[in-house]
Amino acid sequence: MLGVRKTATIAQSLTPAARTASANGTGVDLAGYERALVVVESGTITDGTHTIEVQESADNSTFTAVADTDLEGTEPAIAAANDDTVWTIGYVGTKRYVRVAVTVAGATTGGVYGAQVVRLGPSRKQPH
Repeated sequence: MLGVRKTATIAQSLTPAARTASANGTGVDLAGYERALVVVESGTITDGTHTIEVQESADNSTFTAVADTDLEGTEPAIAAANDDTVWTIGYVGTKRYVRVAVTVAGATTGGVYGAQVVRLGPSRKQPH
């Protein structure tokens, strides 16, 4: 299909799993896209607090927390009351890579959740 541009693509960052410990997701390359949407989905949360953080990087190696001004929405702190919930967080920053990290506190059996990054708004510029 010549001339057809992708308007969105999806990549896994934080693989869905039962978690009792903090973890860093895989970096997602945003080259060729203007923005992204992070989708966090929970299953059963038994205990603990699972605090989600969107992180960014210029080199897919050194990641830092995204400034609130570059996020649309709030990063959730997932707890037992959040079974089967979906959160979305927009990313409008300028870094090439994003990932989802989670900090877990007070979990013995933990909870099941994961996060995807939806790349949006294909850029008219060529990626570097």
